[in-house]
Amino acid sequence: MPYFDAASSAPLHPVARQALLASLDEGWADPARLYREGRRAALLLDAAREAAAEAVGCRPDELVFTSSGTRAVHSAISGALSGRRRVGRHLVLSAVEHSSVLHSAAALEAAGGSFTEVPVDRAGAVDPAAYGRALRPDTALAALQSANHEVGTEQPVAETAGICADAGVPLLVDAAQSLGWGPVPGRWSLLTASAHKWGGPAGVGLLAVRKGVRFAPQGPVDERESGRAAGFENIPAIVAAAASLRAVRAEAAAEDVRLRALVDRVRTAVAGLVPDVEVVGDPVRRLPHLVTFSCLYVDGETLLHELDRAGFSVSSGSSCTSSTLTPSHVLKAMGVLTEGNIRVSLPAGTTEEEVERFLGVLPGVVAEVRERLGAPVAAAPSPASRESLVVDALGRRCPIPVIELAKVIGEVPVGGTVTVLADDEAARLDIPAWCAMREQEYVGEEPADRGSAYVVRRLL
Repeated sequence: MPYFDAASSAPLHPVARQALLASLDEGWADPARLYREGRRAALLLDAAREAAAEAVGCRPDELVFTSSGTRAVHSAISGALSGRRRVGRHLVLSAVEHSSVLHSAAALEAAGGSFTEVPVDRAGAVDPAAYGRALRPDTALAALQSANHEVGTEQPVAETAGICADAGVPLLVDAAQSLGWGPVPGRWSLLTASAHKWGGPAGVGLLAVRKGVRFAPQGPVDERESGRAAGFENIPAIVAAAASLRAVRAEAAAEDVRLRALVDRVRTAVAGLVPDVEVVGDPVRRLPHLVTFSCLYVDGETLLHELDRAGFSVSSGSSCTSSTLTPSHVLKAMGVLTEGNIRVSLPAGTTEEEVERFLGVLPGVVAEVRERLGAPVAAAPSPASRESLVVDALGRRCPIPVIELAKVIGEVPVGGTVTVLADDEAARLDIPAWCAMREQEYVGEEPADRGSAYVVRRLL
């Protein structure tokens, strides 16, 4: 059964498994103790730290291990903000950061601080100059992911880090998705990552803080990990994480070329095999193993279930998944279609045969889900009998409001309007996206007694 969700968690690398099993026998003791077993454990921990620091591009004494990538992000933001509290309590971040960064920003705001979200373009990338404009005299920290976890777009980290450094503001880089592919360039100040993203065991995060960055760990601390990550170190998992990071880096160049070709095949084929599909994310400046596309008139949760039944494990940023009833904040910030969203992220070793099997199954699965939802198969003829129509989609979830719009757009003449009444949050994003895809005019959103009224003018 092909597993195509490496961006969530990559399969355990064989080197990680070997290192984990070996260090279970050697690294179980307390590395803070002076007896033989403690010294052996400390040597394993130090070797893992040196290997991880080499991969990150920092000094070993600048890097600590945490219990997860999320914990590393939370500690990085709280520690940097506290260390620079005399400067202010303002945070700058992109609108497409991982939820761990957004949660930290919300906590800062709840505690009386503030943050500014820098917008992204339709490919999901920020403009480094926009970071410069967002910096204020009271900005204590800026945050920017190295590559987006949902659409794969790589961010201009080096340029942004330079702008922040010139302004005297440290930049935190969330490198969870990219660190397995290579080091992060530029004058960044703090960096976080998560081992299970590159084939290491879950429960190991990295936090690197450059020398000279003011940093004050928050909460109770102890003597471990330079006081930046309290608690007994999971040495076997840490050793496995460092060993697998070194291993995937050694394979990265070859896998980059191979997986990038497979992803290019998906990007090209999907648009031709499945009608009404939008492939999102930067086609060039992107992670080599990840592609995301959205399908009109599709219930995302059902689509995922049907692909799972067909033998393919994929993910989604769709508003229609069971984990959330609101649109993906990444797709929302990009202004692209959110319904029927599929993220395919290929683990190392994925074969061309597996990708072709997926492409062979996908069109039939999408067609079946659309038929089940009553989606239109072709544009309706235009009797030009009514200048305007109102579609009541109140109380109906994505993608039904867009499906109902598509069914009736042909019943008004060119220049006529269709008003969709909807209270599903996804409609605010998906109706304009549908207009862009079908070359119709999105007039705008108007208030209504319930929900909102979305007005569309027929152009074709």
